[in-house]
Amino acid sequence: MIELTVNGLVKGFEIGNNILDGLSFSVNTGERVGILGPNGCGKTTLFRLLVGELRPDDGEISIAPGRRMGLISQIPVYPAGWTVEDVLRDAHRRLYALQRRMDELTERMEREDSPALLQEYDRLSDDFRRLGGYEMESDRSRVANGLDIPPRMREQLFDTLSGGEKTRVNLARLILEDTDILLLDEPTNHLDLHATEWLEDYLLRFKGTVLAISHDRWFLDKAIQRCIEIRDGRAEFYSGNYSFYVEERQRRFEEKLKQYEKDQAKVEQLQRAAELLHLWAFMGNDKLHKRAFSMEKRIEKLQQSEKPREDKKLGVKFKQREFAGDEVLVIEDVSKAYDARQLFSGLSMTVTGGERIALIGDNGTGKSTLLKLILGEEKPDTGYLQRGPAIRTAYLPQVVSFSDDRRSAYDTMLYDARCQPQEARDRLAAFGFRGEDVFTPVGALSGGERSRLRLCMLMGREINFLILDEPTNHLDIASREWMEDALSDYEQTLLFVSHDRWLIEKFATRIWQLADGQLTDFRGGYRDFCAWRERQTLLQQQEKTQKKKTERPVKAPSAERRSAKLEREIAKLEEKLASLQREAEEHAADYQKLMELDEEKAAVDEELLRLYGQWEELNA
Repeated sequence: MIELTVNGLVKGFEIGNNILDGLSFSVNTGERVGILGPNGCGKTTLFRLLVGELRPDDGEISIAPGRRMGLISQIPVYPAGWTVEDVLRDAHRRLYALQRRMDELTERMEREDSPALLQEYDRLSDDFRRLGGYEMESDRSRVANGLDIPPRMREQLFDTLSGGEKTRVNLARLILEDTDILLLDEPTNHLDLHATEWLEDYLLRFKGTVLAISHDRWFLDKAIQRCIEIRDGRAEFYSGNYSFYVEERQRRFEEKLKQYEKDQAKVEQLQRAAELLHLWAFMGNDKLHKRAFSMEKRIEKLQQSEKPREDKKLGVKFKQREFAGDEVLVIEDVSKAYDARQLFSGLSMTVTGGERIALIGDNGTGKSTLLKLILGEEKPDTGYLQRGPAIRTAYLPQVVSFSDDRRSAYDTMLYDARCQPQEARDRLAAFGFRGEDVFTPVGALSGGERSRLRLCMLMGREINFLILDEPTNHLDIASREWMEDALSDYEQTLLFVSHDRWLIEKFATRIWQLADGQLTDFRGGYRDFCAWRERQTLLQQQEKTQKKKTERPVKAPSAERRSAKLEREIAKLEEKLASLQREAEEHAADYQKLMELDEEKAAVDEELLRLYGQWEELNA
């Protein structure tokens, strides 16, 4: 069934310049669609049109009758004094209205003996149960915990939250409302890895329709089934996830380029033939002019086709300083606390030359604090950190600042990076600062543009230890790819904090995970780390199961048999889950197979949870 149809949509903000110019597509019920395209192509404008915030200049938007749509980037204005809990409870306002009416009917039935009241109460009670009224409290806690909304935040006033916190709370409210069509505009921007993974798992089980704008390529790979790219105001369709989109887009580009080159060769051939025909016509055969004119019309048509354009790649590289020693960094028994809160303790690691380390963990675990300790900006409470004497460090912080916000990007490169004028121009152009953009004051740049400019400045220094704090946080996909091009040629030591799993998988040879005040040091890439983590979780579950089996009370024989049967079924499913994980590792490059395996794993997980619930009830 078609859930949403967009037909010939036109929208412009300047006369003669339409950002959407005949956009058409349809989405079926239950589809998860990624909306792709460069910044400024109209992705967010499309979402604002879909929810009625903007009106189209032309075209139609059709939504299936009775379907409810929710947009994550829209944060409603709530009454003054509302807490986060009030916002979450607002998602269940219909159920609370049913509950109030049921309470009224209960009071009346105590005084009146009316079949009509009893009939209405029975109907409302069925609706309340069917709509999940008895699970409201547990649903709120489950969603809040998954999106990192702790109990203390739920007590805060909504108006006192940061923009990112408000976005998380609004996403939780939309999920709790059980919206039919979810419009997600950069949903992972303010989520840590734990919350992002929870959201992905939720979307994989979500029965409704999802349209998502995102620069998180791992998220697009895992949660999206097909892609719609907005280019020149129109839609191009790709029947797969982000990895499929990248390969298919490149294939289409090469096909168009091949056709263009073929057409140009044909033009040259036809031009020579037309010239000869005109020459022969002057020699006495006027009919040949007509054939030549026909060829020239064909030439005009072929010449109208434009040469396909490929996105420009980064043209500059890091200047690297050779490192001949063994130890880049030594961390010995380091701990750090703020007030009464212990961030971490007992950290001991050694970093050698050429390692690429990703520092990951939930928000607030102390990742940025650890970077400050490594950079010498703060002192540890215990232990010490020592960098090698030949180490030259460069640092890209989360929040980038410059010596003078009134200077242009060009002047900043001249004064702060000490570039020659032409070098400054070339390096700025490689990072997307072209034409008049180079004269924009750095204080007027967006967060992503400031990060790009700072990275551009770092590239001119000789370094052998590069530290990045959330380097792709404010960057679109094209800018992320530029950064990856630069990092690909950097062979010295790299330490970066990131929630960008695509970046982590591409570069990390070692993972540091901060959690519960301790650091897990894993040598390997991100996929290997995820597989190891899943194995650890399975082992812990098996140990808990074994422990419960040894501690369980004596039960009646029938209960014993039932429990033993459940345990056998659970063991089989756990073996199947491990087998699916191994199979996923074997087919890591086959996105279609991985999607099938992910769906199968989700089904096994769901069945495991059901059996665990039955087992716990039986052993209570």
